[in-house]
Amino acid sequence: MSKTFWKEEDFNVFQIDGLENRMDALIEKVRPKFEELGNHYSHYFSTLLGSEYYPHVAKHARRSVNPPKDSWVAFAPYKRGYKALPHFQIGLWGSHAFIILAVIYEAPDKVAIAERLLKKKRLFNKLPADFIVSGDHMKPEASLLKKEKKEGLEQLLVRLKEVKKAEFLVGRHISKEEAVLLSEDEFLKMAEETFDHLIPIYKTMIKMK
Repeated sequence: MSKTFWKEEDFNVFQIDGLENRMDALIEKVRPKFEELGNHYSHYFSTLLGSEYYPHVAKHARRSVNPPKDSWVAFAPYKRGYKALPHFQIGLWGSHAFIILAVIYEAPDKVAIAERLLKKKRLFNKLPADFIVSGDHMKPEASLLKKEKKEGLEQLLVRLKEVKKAEFLVGRHISKEEAVLLSEDEFLKMAEETFDHLIPIYKTMIKMK
């Protein structure tokens, strides 16, 4: 049997008390996997989108007291950072893994991004039934896109347009119980399939044909 990519201990890192102890475990157990995913998918995005994409593994460097509740690798076409741009992420909370496309409050272009998405809401109809949407990257909770229907989706996008701190996330959550059963090949395939579905929405965000 091929080895699994994620292990129970990867998720349990977020139960460790204390900033230093949790960061030590993150650096030892989880960060190498994010770096591996970063190398793999930066090539995927660069090839698919025609310009260089860079991986950004979360360092949590500004934290002095509170240990991180989640961690990730993000992808964007800018070497020095990703938060000001629409970006892709693969990451972990204690309860689940996530594979998402995000626009967070630091993005200066988010009003225009929201307007473009509102005009092309039909793109979301093509996403798989298990895809989620969220309006806050700081919270693990999200709603199934199919339950939100058009009204809930529109509310999130209007909020992204009108509220300064509003955010928009779309993608896939994989429960810890499911994630620890996936082989490395199965997880990579799931991530790539998720990104394939998100690419048309991303292209709309950045006005790319």
